[in-house]
This record gives sequence, structure tokens and C-alpha cells, in this order.
Amino acid sequence: MTDTAHLTDTAHLAATRAGYDAMAEQYAEVFGAALDEAPLDRGLLGGFAELVRRDHPDPQLLEVGCGPGTVAGHLHQLGMPVRGIDLSPAMVGLARRAHPDISFEVGEMGALDAADASVAGLIAWYCVIHVPAAQRPGVIGEFHRVLRPGGYALLAFQVGDDTLRLDEAFGHEVSLDFHRLQPDAVISLLEDAGFALTACLVRAPDSATPAAKVPQGFVIARKP
Repeated sequence: MTDTAHLTDTAHLAATRAGYDAMAEQYAEVFGAALDEAPLDRGLLGGFAELVRRDHPDPQLLEVGCGPGTVAGHLHQLGMPVRGIDLSPAMVGLARRAHPDISFEVGEMGALDAADASVAGLIAWYCVIHVPAAQRPGVIGEFHRVLRPGGYALLAFQVGDDTLRLDEAFGHEVSLDFHRLQPDAVISLLEDAGFALTACLVRAPDSATPAAKVPQGFVIARKP
């Protein structure tokens, strides 16, 4: 990595961390119960959990970009052993408070604090959308590294070709990029990293939920 690329990477991570730290409390208030009104999302997470449990006697899950712990908490209720990481210390603090029975740590998707082939399933729920294009192969490569052979990855993302830039959120000044992605591009990234496609779903926009004004994509892939 060149010095310029490293500086860009560092600046991106710092901006994303600062943005989520600033709005963590309000974000959790608005989105902390998002799964309650999202039956398809719950069904997908339940199916993912069953796939992992079917193929792995010790179905350890890792959620990257866990935010306030909503998805990890749901998977825990389904009986899955799960831990979460997030770039934002404020988000991790909220997750620990809301779900004291789950381990949450501060960490980066591109440099996971996990041993090779150590988890059976990995969930990236609307977090890869913050990763610039040049860094996505490295992040997906990290997902592949920490998964066991036969392990599964589940990625959720907003579908599109544009990047939404937020300079303000919940009354806070932020600098956050939301890169909308096409399912075929996500599948190509996964296949290039060594994954095999298991399933792909695109959900139409849903005006009933605050975060689903555009189509939503979900891809499950397996490490052979």
C-alpha cells in the first residue's frame, strides 16, 4: 500500500468512526428495534443460522459492523453463539449495555482480531456499504480468512450504483459515505475471494421501515 493509499484508508476509518460515535445514541433509538418490523430479515437470519448449525457442531458466529447489537442479539435469541465487533467505541458500548450476555469489541473489518478458520459464520449487516471500492477485496479476503472450510458469510447492503454522502445525521455533523452496490458486483467480490454462492435475494423498497427506501440486497456465500 502506498503512503497516499494508507492516508486515505486512515482518513476514511477515522471519519466513519467519528460519525457513528457522534450519532450512536440516536441511531440506536431509531434502528435498535428494526428487526421487529422486518419479517423477511428475521427469516433470512434464521435460515442463515440453520445453515451454519446444520454444518458445524460448534456454530460460532461473528458479526462485523455490529452497531448497537441488534442482529447479534437476535441471533443470540435463536440460540447461536455469537460475538460482535464494530469500529465505533460508542456503538460497542451501547451493544454491551443492551446485550450483556454477548461479547462485543472494537475492531476493523479489514483487520479482524480472529484466528484463521476460527468461525463458522460471519454476518456483515449493512457495513460493507461504508467500505470504498479499492478496499473491498481486502475486507472480503478477511472474511474468507477467518471462516472455517464450509463456513458461511451473509452480507446485507443497499442496492444501487450511487454513493450517498451524509454531512449531517440526527443533528450531528458527520462525514459518512454509503456505497450502494449491485448484487452481481458483491457476488463477484465473494467469488474472487474464494467463496461459492449459496443464495441471493433483492427486497423491494419498503416505506414502512426508515432504512429501506431503496432496494436491499442479501447474499449468502460459503467457503468451500
